Formats: sequence, C-alpha cells, structure tokens
Amino acid sequence: MSALRFPACSRLGAALPALSLPALALAGPAVEETQKQALNLHAIVMFFVFVLLTLGITYWAARRTKSASDFYTAGGGITGLQNGLAIAGDYMSAATLLGLTAMMYVQGVDAYIYMLAFFVGWPIILFLMAERLRNLGKFTFADITAYRLDQGKVRTMAAVSSLTVVCFYLVAQMVGAGQLIKLLFGLDYNIALFIVGGLMMVYVTFGGMVATTWVQIIKACMLLFGGTAVGLLAFSQFGFSYDTLTSRAMDVHKLGQKLLNPGSLLADPVTSISLGLGLMFGTAGLPHILMRFFTVTDAKEARKSVLYASGIVAYFFNVIAIMGLCAILIVGQNPQYFEGGKLGGAVIGGGNMIAMHLAHAVGGNLLLGFLSAVAFATILAVVAGLALAGASAISHDIYSRVIMKGKAEEAKELRVSKFATIGLGVVAVLLGMAFEKMNIAFMVALAFGVAASANFPVLILSMYWKGLTTKGALVGGYLGLASAVSFVVLSKSVWVDVLHNAAPIFPYTQPALFSMPVAFLAAIIFSKMDNSARAKAEIEAFDDQYVRAQTGVGAASASSH
Repeated sequence: MSALRFPACSRLGAALPALSLPALALAGPAVEETQKQALNLHAIVMFFVFVLLTLGITYWAARRTKSASDFYTAGGGITGLQNGLAIAGDYMSAATLLGLTAMMYVQGVDAYIYMLAFFVGWPIILFLMAERLRNLGKFTFADITAYRLDQGKVRTMAAVSSLTVVCFYLVAQMVGAGQLIKLLFGLDYNIALFIVGGLMMVYVTFGGMVATTWVQIIKACMLLFGGTAVGLLAFSQFGFSYDTLTSRAMDVHKLGQKLLNPGSLLADPVTSISLGLGLMFGTAGLPHILMRFFTVTDAKEARKSVLYASGIVAYFFNVIAIMGLCAILIVGQNPQYFEGGKLGGAVIGGGNMIAMHLAHAVGGNLLLGFLSAVAFATILAVVAGLALAGASAISHDIYSRVIMKGKAEEAKELRVSKFATIGLGVVAVLLGMAFEKMNIAFMVALAFGVAASANFPVLILSMYWKGLTTKGALVGGYLGLASAVSFVVLSKSVWVDVLHNAAPIFPYTQPALFSMPVAFLAAIIFSKMDNSARAKAEIEAFDDQYVRAQTGVGAASASSH
C-alpha cells in the first residue's frame, strides 16, 4: 500500500498528537518550509466574496455598536441558535478540517479518540458553567472570578492569564494562517499575515462583538456546508455503506485491522490523560469561548447556545471521520497526489492537505477553491474572536476596573479597547513573522495548559466554593499559570525542539495533569489559611452571589435588538 507510505504523511502521526485543535494542526508547516504555489483563482474569488460580505456586515454592525455593551456582548441580543453557531465557528478552527482529517487518514480511530477529548469539555460548560456565567458576568469571565473578591488584584490575575492564552493562541493561528495561505493561494507568507491581521483589526475595531459574531456564524455555515458536501460526495462512492468503506480501507491501509483499534495515542497513559484533561478543562477556560455567554439574553439562551454548539461540533467531527476514511481510498490510491512525495496538478503537497486533496478528487477545482476559502475564513473568524477577548481583558478588566477603579467613561473604555485591538493585531503579525519556521506545538499546549490550570480552577471555585478568598484565588491562579508555562518550557516541545537540548527535563508534552492539581490545591490551601476579616467578608458574600447565580436577579438587563 505505497499510497499510504509516501513521505508527505510519514511524519504526520508523530506530529499531530502534540498539537491541539486551535493550533491549525499544520504539522508540516510547523516543522518544514512550505512552498509558494501557483495562484488558486477559484479560492481567491470565493475568498474575496467572503471578505466583501463580512466587511458589509462590519459596516452594518458599526452603525449598531454605540455602547460598551454593544461592543463587548452585542448588547446581549444574540439568540441561543445564533450564539451556538458562533461558538462552533469560534471553536472549529482550520485544524478541525485539515489536521484532524489528516490524522484520521494516517492513524484511524486514534484521531476519533482525539476528537472526543475536545468534545467532552462541552458538557462541563453546559451543566456546570453556562447558566452561572450568564447570570454573574457582564463582559468578561473576570467579572465572575472577581465578583466577591478583591477587584483589582483578581482582575489583574485573570487578565494576565487571559492575555497569555490569547497571545499564544494567536501566534499559532497566525503562523498556521501564513503557511496555509502560502499553500492554498500562492501568496507570500508575510502578505498573508498582513491580510489576516488587517481584516481582524477591521472586524473587531469597527464592528465589535456584533460583527465578530456574524463573521463566526457565516464561517460556521460555510464550514458545515463545505465539509458535508465533500463528505457526501466521497461517501457516495462507497454506496453510503460504512461497512464497505472501513473494510476496503483496512484492506489497503498499512495499519490493516488496527486502523479501527486504539494505537499510539493511548500508548502512554500519562500523556493521554494529561492531554484529555487539558483539552477538556482548557475548553472551559478559554476566554474567547467564555465571553460568548454574555452575548445572549438570559441563562436559558446560554444553555441553548452550548446545546447547539455541542451538536454542531459533534456532527462535524463525524463528517471529518468519514472524510478521513474516504481519503484513504480516494486520495491514498491516486498517484496524482503522491508522486515523488509531492502532489501534482491543482493541489499542493503536505500531509495536512488531505482534506483539500479529497475535495479536489470529488469536486474538482471549484470545490477545492470553496474549501480553501472556507479554511481562510475559519482563520479570520477565530482570530477575530481571540482579538476581542484580548482587547476586553485590557480595556474592561485592566483599564476600566483596575486603573480607573470602575469610574472610566464608557467612551474612553471603548477607545482603549479599539487601540488594544490594533495593538494585538500588530503583535500577532510580528510574532507570526518571528515564529514562521518554528514548531508551534508548544504554543497550543501552553494556551490550553494555561486555560485549564489558571483560568478554569479559579473560575469554577469562585462559582461553586464558598471558601475561596482573594489570597487563595491569586496564589492558585498565578501558580497554575507559572506551572503550566514551566512544564511546557521544560518538555520536549521547547527544551529539545526549540532550545536544542539533548533531553527534556519534564518528560511529558502536556502539562494539565500536573499543573491543574497545583492550582486547585494552592487555591484551597491558601484560602483555608486566610483568617483575615476581609476573607470572612468574602466568604459571607457567597450567599448573595449564589442567589444571583441561580436566578440572574441583579444581572444587567440585556437590551433587545
């Protein structure tokens, strides 16, 4: 089965498990130089249609964005279905389409287990967090962690960890964006970075959450339509029979019968558990995902949002599984796609492009162009969500609440948020240039590790544990942040691959199994040790918080659009 042993995919199995969904999972571009290709006219035309449509939406949104509430949360007027689509659009990055399809193609059922780790975070958000987030928060999740604690100190800590997640997440997206666009559109890497950074700044600065939400909704619909079309066209070649598809795939794949058995992903149980914990609880600590729960009218719509998002994500993961299996037979046995380890014709080399090759094989240049434009739209939507979350941490948490002690004028706060967005855009482009040829796996591990270790423990304890005090929250949050960063730096991802040392000091690539307990234990122990009068007052204030968390009484009323 030479088709599945060609050089373009030989490294993919080892590279992908280290990457997470928002990484773009572009294992090839992260470790080797991608080649600029001829212009893909279909993709460019469709991309320009998408850009013009979203710029039109931004113009419309800018006229509706009058207040801070409009800018941060779209005035709380988004419905559950709209928000569910937007959350799915924010969450399903190009890695979902490209990296996980390629992983399914190479490693079979291991990829499906990997997808499940991403998915199990949603029930946690649905049952434990969505309702309380909506009832307790206003613009950012720091509103909740600081609800009864020291506003300045806790907001600063939450903003620092949020910006850490956002920046590393942004770098991974920007590097992936540059490499992907270089492959699919034939554009120069740096030009691609400027396009993504510039459009992101326009969407967020002028349209705020309204524009960002609709960019994410449109992108989610395009992704669902494109993926479903490719999946159906490919699956139809096997009579829509799963048995026929898997039997034939096992006959030709190098894994044989093991294609549908758990393999290398579960070979190291410690790394597997740590990866699962990081993806599960990291999802529940991502600032740009949490921020979306403040855009709906009430707690009921917040729960609906998660339900819709869960269904959409689950559906698309199954589409990807079918695409990956179909690609084994349709792409893996077509010499056009693996001659000399490079791909000929209208499609471009690299194992991560399996989804694109499949689109070309079943739908020609038109479907390839559409899916390419979808991949670019996906990056723009995710980057816009990240930029808005980062700008909110700077303007709402640090400037308005910490520096101005809650007395900032709304117009000035909005101005700061727009300058912060532009600043984040510039930083993202510069970091994208700096990290072009570096392995970006550690950035994603770090983003999820920090979200799971610094954001999630403090957030969940502040909502559910009466005994949490400011001292406990600060020590837990900062230790979670420091331990996650330290473990990643000392792991193979950085210590060996980036710093070129002989062996890693920390033996695992995923930090969550070790850094999460550090954060929880520190928060609990230091809260228990805090006997100050302020700590007693914070504990007593939990009853008031509990009533509002259950009923929403006292939450800022959402204006309806």
